[in-house]
Order: sequence, then C-alpha cells, then structure tokens
Amino acid sequence: MSEEPPPPEIFQPPWRLGEGRLPRLVVQPTIRFMRVEAAGGIIIVLFALVALIWVNIDAHSYEAFWSTVITFDFDVITLEESLEGWVNDALMVIFFFVVGLEIKREATHGELADRKAAALPVFAALGGMVGPAVVFTLLNLNSGGGAGWGIPVATDIAFALGVLALVGKRIPLQLRIFLLALAVADDIGGIMIIAVFYADDLSLGWLASAFGFVGLILVMQRIGIRSIPAYVLVALGLWLCTFESGIEPTIAGVVLGLLTPVSPIYRLRELPPAIYARLDALSEALAEPNPRARESIGGQVVREVEELSRESASPLERVEHFLSPWSAFVVIPIFALANAGIELSGDVIDDALSSRVAWGVVGGLLLGKLVGILLFSFIAVRLGWAVKPRIITWPQLGGVALLGGIGFTVAIFIAGLAYDDPILVEEAKIGILFASILAAILGFIILRSVPAPSGDGDAVPAEEVA
Repeated sequence: MSEEPPPPEIFQPPWRLGEGRLPRLVVQPTIRFMRVEAAGGIIIVLFALVALIWVNIDAHSYEAFWSTVITFDFDVITLEESLEGWVNDALMVIFFFVVGLEIKREATHGELADRKAAALPVFAALGGMVGPAVVFTLLNLNSGGGAGWGIPVATDIAFALGVLALVGKRIPLQLRIFLLALAVADDIGGIMIIAVFYADDLSLGWLASAFGFVGLILVMQRIGIRSIPAYVLVALGLWLCTFESGIEPTIAGVVLGLLTPVSPIYRLRELPPAIYARLDALSEALAEPNPRARESIGGQVVREVEELSRESASPLERVEHFLSPWSAFVVIPIFALANAGIELSGDVIDDALSSRVAWGVVGGLLLGKLVGILLFSFIAVRLGWAVKPRIITWPQLGGVALLGGIGFTVAIFIAGLAYDDPILVEEAKIGILFASILAAILGFIILRSVPAPSGDGDAVPAEEVA
C-alpha cells in the first residue's frame, strides 16, 4: 500500500524570501538596503552624479538623448513631448501621487491630525517658504529672473531624512517627527505654488473635464467600486485633462492621492464571527482524505483570508506601500538623471557666480530657510500658538532648518517651470546643487555638535521659552 503524499504547503513563503541563490544573494540584500532610511537619498545622489559625469563628458549625447521627441497619436488627440518632458510631466505624477498620499495620511492619522502637535511644524514650514521667497526676490529685483522665487521654497525630504539618519542616535525621535511634519506641510505649500503661480494659459474646457473626472472618482467610491483598473483608467483621464488644461499635470497625482480613502473595508475587530469560521476550514482542508479536494478547499480558504487581510488595510496604506519604493528608487532617480545634468565648465561656473538667479537660490535655500523656519517657530511658540517638545533644543531646530535648505528634487522641478530660458534654468540648477550640498554639510555638522538634551519630551509652555 502506497504511502499518501504529505499535505500541501498552504502557506508558502514568497519567492523573494526563499532559499534560492538569486533571492538570497541579490533580492533579499536589496530589500534590506531599501529599508534603510538614507537609501533613497543615496540612490538619488548616485543618479545625479551619473548625470553630472555624463553631461560633462559628452554634453551632446546627453542633450540629444533627453530631447528625443516621443509622440503618441490617438487620432482624436496627439501627445508630443521630449523624453525629459515625459519624465517631468508624466512619470513624476507617481512621485506627486505618493506625496498626496503622505499628506492625507498625516492630515488624518499622523502628526498634522493633532492641531497642537501640527502647529509648530506648520508655522515652521510657512516660515520656510516665506523666508526663501523674500530672499530670492530681494536678490532679483529688477532682473529677468524674478519668476524663480518659488525655486527655493521646497525641501527634499528624502535627502533631509537621509542626512538626519547619518547623524545617528543623538537625534531624538521628536526631531525626526518634526522634520517629517514640516516636510509634509512644506509639500502642501509647494504644490499650491506650482498649481497657482506656474500654470500656463488655462483651457477652461479641459479644466472642467478634469473636475468631471474628480467627480467621477467620488461617485465610484460612493457606490462601492473597488476595481483598481477602473480607477487607473479614470486617473489617466484626469491626467490627460490637466496636461491639456495648462495646469501642471503632476497636480493630478496630488489630487488622486488626496482622494484615496483612508478607511479600510473591513476592521479586524469588527469582523463578523462567520468570517472567523472560514479560518477553521484550514484544519478541515488538512483533514480531507482526497488530496485534490484538500488542495482545492485549502486554496479557496487561503484566497479568502488574503482578501480579508488585504481589505483590512485602507486603500491609502496599500497603495502607498506599493508605490513608495517605485517613487523613491525608480521615479526620482530617473528624474535626477534627466534633470541634474549640469555642465560645470569654467565658463558656466563663472556665469553662475555672477548670476543673480543662482545667488538668489543659494541665499533662499540657506539663509531664507534658516531664518524663516527659526523665526516663525520662535514667534509661534512665544505667542502661545504652538508648543515645542522639551527634548528638542533651538540649536537642533537650527540644524533641521538648514536641512530644509536641501531642495534638490522639487527645486529643480520648479526651475523648469519658472523659466523658458535654458541659461536661467542652468544657473538655477547650479545654485540648487551648491546650496543643497552646503546645507547638508552644515546641518550635519550642527546636529552632530549639539549635545543631546536630557528630558522627557514634554512640550515647553510658551511662558518658559526664553
């Protein structure tokens, strides 16, 4: 009598976690690296360096490659952009979608959900936008570069958090939370600036169609449609309308992020007993004498359990978990490769040194960010509008304010929107590159040199602030 084969493995580890040579030697180390907080910033730096080396070795091939025109002809409409344009106007929608998801998460369940906790980083972010804009404008009065005042207002959170992680355990958790909340509030302001001040001539018809797609998404959510392909089709329609309307098309990503539901379909603590009963079927499946029947029952139960597990997390959590690595390790590096190609020849650097645009960007990102963040934070705490955790010192806030001057990704993005003249764009990029490097170094030095404070992390009452 032949021995019955052992019961099938119902719960099998995914391939990437298996014991094979490729998962063990390549996939799993890569996953561990991607979980390192500074990993995103490291990858961006590497791709930016590749762009710098490429353009300074062979500027013609770099420009020719990224200026390659790609056309999509759909009969009723034709879309034509350079490869760089497709990266900036289409691929970057994923980045801004993730930003929108982060904003909604923080505004509903995160640091910005609590008005008291959110007050300090919100005021700091406001100062971090006003200060750089004022400094840039003052340095570019009566010049042709005044339109770039929005370039130094944004903070690159990937770089800033990467530098903060390099400082190590000297940094209290509250300071990291402060920087995260500041960056989210900063993103909101940056997105508003892009939408309001850097839009082309508006097409009201296409704009109305965009609002129609937003309404369609709300209706789909209301009637319970959960099909991801259906939402992807509507999202493409929304992007097309914003692309043709004159509004910066990446705003479509932000809108989609803000529309993503934050509540799960099922809450584990509220699941009816009948659902738990399905889990008991796993043991029944293993007791089934017929191997095929056992495998069929077990597979069905596993699929049901996977569905419950998936729907017990909110759509926002699921989408953000899926897209964040793609945004950090694919989209932003490609953007850096396409936009960080800056010729650093002697003539170009000499021109930048005499450029009011370049110095406006440097002054905005370094002086404007530092003074704006600290001044607005101090005023808000002094007037009792916000509270500062006791464990965070003002010198540490100064270090974080300097890290706010790392404006690489979004600053370069806005530079491309602000100027049509490629010379002004290049001058702005040189200013961004120099200021971001200097801000990272100075912020790191200050945060490493400031003694770690003792305390329990309680908030400082306004009357105690010197």
